[in-house]
Amino acid sequence: MGKLFGTDGIRGKANHHPMTAEVALRIGNAISSLSTTKDNGLKDGSKPFIIIGKDTRISGDMLAHSFAAGACAAGIDVYLAGVLPTPGISYLTRKMSALAGIVISASHNPYDDNGIKIFNAHGYKISDQQESDIEAIVLGEHPPKKSAPYFSEMGRVSLMPDASEMYQVFLYQVFLNETGRGKKTLSGIKMIVDCSNGSSYKIAPVLFKELGVDIEVINSSPDGKNINQGCGSEHPEQLSKQVVEKKAAIGLAFDGDADRLIAIDENGHLISGDQMIAIFARFMKENGQLKNNTVVTTVMSNVGLGEYLKYQNIRHVMSDVGDRNVVKELIENEAILGGEDSGHMVFRNYHTTGDGLLSAIQLLTIMKKTGKPLSDLSSVMKVYPQILENVDVTHKPPLDSIPEIVNCIQAVEKELGDQGRVLVRYSGTQAMCRVMVEGPTTDETRKHCDRISQVVKKMLG
Repeated sequence: MGKLFGTDGIRGKANHHPMTAEVALRIGNAISSLSTTKDNGLKDGSKPFIIIGKDTRISGDMLAHSFAAGACAAGIDVYLAGVLPTPGISYLTRKMSALAGIVISASHNPYDDNGIKIFNAHGYKISDQQESDIEAIVLGEHPPKKSAPYFSEMGRVSLMPDASEMYQVFLYQVFLNETGRGKKTLSGIKMIVDCSNGSSYKIAPVLFKELGVDIEVINSSPDGKNINQGCGSEHPEQLSKQVVEKKAAIGLAFDGDADRLIAIDENGHLISGDQMIAIFARFMKENGQLKNNTVVTTVMSNVGLGEYLKYQNIRHVMSDVGDRNVVKELIENEAILGGEDSGHMVFRNYHTTGDGLLSAIQLLTIMKKTGKPLSDLSSVMKVYPQILENVDVTHKPPLDSIPEIVNCIQAVEKELGDQGRVLVRYSGTQAMCRVMVEGPTTDETRKHCDRISQVVKKMLG
């Protein structure tokens, strides 16, 4: 990770460095450096342009318009897509051959955070080298690769009122491809959707109604400050209660920028990203769709998923945390299915990044085709007790340089043996350390996780 970029773009408190109007303007100006790279997707002689989308945070307007001003000053045209899920911007960027796609969002974080995600012309998150190039320009370590143009060459800003409709058409085409033409409905499925007061609040109800789902929507009235507030993929308790009370077949919860999906079965039980990947893997293998018989997940995935994939004779590739790293391994292994337990899921035969709405379509289609309830579909995978604690830290020295933390982790690993595992890592987007422990029982797992967390807090808090 660099000085600005973390595991998923740039993120921080809005109106505080680096999430200020000044920094956003500089990044927008530095984006012109991408126009000098090879294979940028631009047509010969065409003027470069970018597409900017955002979630519903109150600070989104400030950062989006500042970014646009910086890009225009560098001679880049700007299309403002408004509120749209992150994967929607990725799709539009490659469809329209834009220089880059920009998302102003802090994903699942509270409203007072915000962030910037950047996609290249092909809809993939930009490379480490491109992040470094942009950082160097923004921080004044290198001059811009493109000098300021004459007045007549400055960029213009245009609104993109059909952005949501274009993305919805793409998702509908995915559904048609999965079900076959003439089978355009998911009628008979009663569903409750939690939009987290985020970027899916408009498109999700329209899309699922179009597909024939009997849908009820909650948390779809954003006010700029209630995004992810006690709702969405990070807080599914309300959704779980609603599913049981209203006898729905399924509940779906998105995060603030709708690139994650968490499900609730008909009994109100949480279905994690790992469990959904198990469902997808089994269905795709049985139907000859699992390319190279390979699934990619991150080191955070539950031990139970690895055991299930082994039982199914499916090759399991592990990546570093982050859907960008999942995509990288999918490409290298010529595979199409991957994801994270947090709810990022990638279907590379359709998309270049994690997409919560696309994942929802795939899950609903499997329920419809098999006629099985979600509880039955998810039961194929044993979920080992997993406790994750986030410890606030004041600084982030290498964890292996702190003997007290290293010794504590090793002691826990020795006690767990082959009945569990430990993973301790810094958040790439927040000032915290994530302590994850899996074990044979919930009580034992929690005890070990608390033990490590206390040491981390003592040394870094």
